[in-house]
Amino acid sequence: MAGACLILLLAPCAGNDAAPAEEPPGVEIAGEWAVRILPGTLEVAGQAVAIRWAVELRVEPATLIRVRDEKHDSLPLFDQAAAPWAKGAKLRALTTCETTAADLLVPESLALKSGPGGVARYAAGKDYAFDPRWAAVGRLPEGIPEDAPVWIDYDCGWGRLDAVVVARDGAVRIRRGAAHNATPLPPAVAADRERTLAHVWVPGRATHLTPENLYPILAERYAEPPREGPPPAAKLLPKTWAKLLAGEPLHVLAWGDSVTAGGEASETARRYQNRFAALLEERFPKSRIRLTTAGWGGRNSDHFLAEPPGAQFNFDRAVIEPRPDVVVMEFVNDAWMTPPVVEEKYSRLLDRFQAAGIEWVILTPHFVRPDWMDASSVRVETDPRPYVEGLRRFAAAHNVALADAALRWGHLLKEGIPYVTLLSNGINHPDDRGHEIFAQALIALFR
Repeated sequence: MAGACLILLLAPCAGNDAAPAEEPPGVEIAGEWAVRILPGTLEVAGQAVAIRWAVELRVEPATLIRVRDEKHDSLPLFDQAAAPWAKGAKLRALTTCETTAADLLVPESLALKSGPGGVARYAAGKDYAFDPRWAAVGRLPEGIPEDAPVWIDYDCGWGRLDAVVVARDGAVRIRRGAAHNATPLPPAVAADRERTLAHVWVPGRATHLTPENLYPILAERYAEPPREGPPPAAKLLPKTWAKLLAGEPLHVLAWGDSVTAGGEASETARRYQNRFAALLEERFPKSRIRLTTAGWGGRNSDHFLAEPPGAQFNFDRAVIEPRPDVVVMEFVNDAWMTPPVVEEKYSRLLDRFQAAGIEWVILTPHFVRPDWMDASSVRVETDPRPYVEGLRRFAAAHNVALADAALRWGHLLKEGIPYVTLLSNGINHPDDRGHEIFAQALIALFR
C-alpha cells in the first residue's frame, strides 16, 4: 500500500486463544526512527481489534528538501534591524503565508551564485548576509550588485505528521503524511475500515525521535463540559438571545487584530467570525444576521483606544458608532497583560459597552509559538499565559460572555495534533482549522 512503511497482520478479537488486553494499545519509542505499538484493544469501524504482541514500525527520517538554482532577480540590502523574517529576501521553500519558517534551514548548505549551476559563489559576510534561523538573505553594500540576479542553493527540513493506522483486519502500519514547512496535515484514513491510533510528529531537521514526537489520540474531538439549564447566551447575552429567538435583525461586530482581519483564513467565508455567523444562522434559521469586522493587523486593543477621533481604527468610530448588538473581541496581541491589567483595562471597555447598550463576547486567544508563550515544548495542554487566566477571572467576576477557545487549543494534544501545525505563518496566525476552533467556541455559548 502506498505510503505504508511496514504492514503487520494481527488477529481480530473474535476466536483468538489468548485473552486480549483490555487497555487501548500504547505507543513508545523503539529506536532513533522506530516506534513500538504495545498490546491492547481498540474499536475500529465498530469492531474490536486486539493487538496481542508488541509491534515495531519504522518511521521515515525527517524530510529534507534540496533546492538548487532558486533564482532571485535581485536581492534587497540585508536589514539587521527588521523583523527576522524580513531582513532580506525569503527563501521560497521556507516562505509561509506571511513570514518564513524558523529553524528549518540547514545554514551550512546555503550558497549564493552569480549564475545557475556550479559557477563561483558569493562570500557570506562579504557579499551577502543571512539570518540562519529565519532564512532571510540580503546583499551587503559593497557586495552583490543592486540589480544583479542571484541563484541560491540550500537544503531545508519540512515537518510531517505520520500516522499509526490500525485496520479492521488487524493490520497495523505507519502511513506517511505529506511534508510542509508550516501546516502539515495528517494522512487520511478510511473511516469505514481504519482508525488512527497515534500521530508521529516529525519536525523538519529532527535527528531522531523522542517521546515528545508521539501524539496518541486519546479523544476524537473536544467535548463540551456538561451544563445545566439554558445556554450561557440566554443569561450573559440576553438581548442577543432574544433577537435570535424572535428572528429579529442582529448586528454582530468582530473586533480584533490581524486574526480578526483575516489572517490566515483561506477565504473570507473561513474566517472565524463568518463561520460563527453561519453557525448562528444554522442554529436559528429565522435569524437575520449582519456581520461587520473591525480588524487591525499588528495592533492591540490599546491601539484602537489611542487613535484620534475620526481615524479609521479609532475605537468609537470602528466599534461603537456602527451600533452593533454584540461585539466579539479577539486580541492575541493583548496577551502581554497580567490579570490585574486585564481587570483595569477591560473594566473600562465594559463601561463603554454598557453605556452604548452593546453586549460583549471575549474570545480567549489561540496558541502561538511555544517560545512566545513561555512554553518549553509544543506539547501544551494548559495555557500558560497570565492573560488567559486574567480573561477567565474577569469574565466570571463581571458576567461577561467568554468563548474559551484556548481550552480547545489545549485539547488538540489529546486529539493527537501538535498545535503548531495549525499556524499558517509558523508563528501566530491560525489556518482554517484554527479559525473553526474559534467559531465552535463561540457557537457553544448558544447551544
